[in-house]
Amino acid sequence: MTRAMRAADLVAQRLYEAGCRHAFGMPGGEVLTLIDALEKAGIEFVLCKHENAAGFMAEGAHHVNGAPGILVATVGPGAMNGVNVVANAHQDRVPLIVLTGCVDADEALTYTHQVLNHRAVFEEITKATFTLTAEGADNIADRAVGISREGREGPVHIDVPISVADAKVAPKPQRRPAAATVAPVGNQLQIAQGWLSVARRPVIIAGLDVLKDESADVLRHFAERRGIPVITTYKAKGVIPETHDLALGGAGLSPLADKHLLPFVQASDLVICVGYDPIEMRPGWRDIWNPAETNVIDISAVPNDHYMHQATVNFVADTGATLQALDVADTPDVWTGGEVSAVKRALLTAFPADDDWGPAAVIDQCRRDLPEDTIATADSGAHRILLSQMWTCHAPKGLLQSSALCTMGCAIPLAMGAKYADPSRTVVSFSGDAGFLMVAGELSTAAEHGLNTIFVVFVDASLALIELKQRQRQMANRGVDFGRHDFAAMGQAFGGNGVTVSNRAELSAALTAAQEADTFTVIAAVIDRQGYDGRI
Repeated sequence: MTRAMRAADLVAQRLYEAGCRHAFGMPGGEVLTLIDALEKAGIEFVLCKHENAAGFMAEGAHHVNGAPGILVATVGPGAMNGVNVVANAHQDRVPLIVLTGCVDADEALTYTHQVLNHRAVFEEITKATFTLTAEGADNIADRAVGISREGREGPVHIDVPISVADAKVAPKPQRRPAAATVAPVGNQLQIAQGWLSVARRPVIIAGLDVLKDESADVLRHFAERRGIPVITTYKAKGVIPETHDLALGGAGLSPLADKHLLPFVQASDLVICVGYDPIEMRPGWRDIWNPAETNVIDISAVPNDHYMHQATVNFVADTGATLQALDVADTPDVWTGGEVSAVKRALLTAFPADDDWGPAAVIDQCRRDLPEDTIATADSGAHRILLSQMWTCHAPKGLLQSSALCTMGCAIPLAMGAKYADPSRTVVSFSGDAGFLMVAGELSTAAEHGLNTIFVVFVDASLALIELKQRQRQMANRGVDFGRHDFAAMGQAFGGNGVTVSNRAELSAALTAAQEADTFTVIAAVIDRQGYDGRI
């Protein structure tokens, strides 16, 4: 005889089966049963200081262990605090299960305190939204996991009424098998194979779907066998090691990098978009080729409805399987004029690593002193553009950031979530001082859980990127400056270490000590407010 369980237990059990081991959020009376069920299923609930940061911690954990992240929020203001991070997950293609508590439907007919329609709010920023029912708990949980992972990954919301979470129901496990890998066949495949066999200047632009399909090794083999250079979006950095001769690094926001990359792409005679999602790119990458003049092969998880670019042939298929299907033709000599190495050298020169001090020097010194497999996270701002060009990734997911929605305040919680998922890895976050202040309260969470994460802060008392744009447009300096604060003291006040540095030697010493510390370290790097000029 099947033993009855709480509906919340069925949801928690399915999430555990999906590989989830941490849930992040803030409790309220409406989610107590959910939290209890998660803990009993083997999923640790991590108390955070704000739901927005909790969601980014969940994303950070996902990038390390591959399981969907879990955000837990209570009714009303708790759920609304998570709106930004859920929208971020939707645009950044992050599988995030959003569990919110809600008042029972009958109760809501006459009780209005903190009551609002969660599903109406989340409908626009999730792949799907459900209200949990007792009899349908197994079905809804399985659908949520599947929807979050399939196609382009993204968030799924489940609203859980108080009485439903506690309702006893017999388990009816419904586990739909994952969709099989799909590879293209037919006439379009033959056409694409023909283009590949005669192309002399092919280029690959790789994006997020390569990570989702776990096809980085296939991509590298394909590129090496055919000598095709690889440009990636920022979140796909490392799908081919960036020390590789064919790796041209990441693209997305840097006009300085685009100065070299865009002409190179436009000079190609075959563009292969491998899981490339242009939601990460700036407008300069819109329609940079004409499919009537340049053959373009687009391999993606979903049909093209973004219209940032068009292709000559579109394959809605697995990226790895499609590359293997394409890779049957001869391998002609390509880029025989040394163009690939010339662009690679130009990019290295454009982002110099020999500055005595400044934001570029901070990034370079951190990359020199921290282990090769360090996980770095970047907040939004001028430093992110520089970091995305200078931080060398030797494997996928070595640099985590918000590259579609570009939301501030993400670096610290992303780093904490990654550290939760793999305490053995060195994890460092890079924040501007404004972004740091948005989430400084989460330092207490790091202290409470013994995380020895390294938090680097670029201190220039300005919204540097916006201030730079003001000057470029010859506008007066308004609304971008704020006071200088003692960030090292903040770290100490919250129970960690804190140090202020103003040169490479001080930074190097701080990094060495931070790696040996048993708690977190805030490193406040004081830089000139115009230190990004000519660097991004």
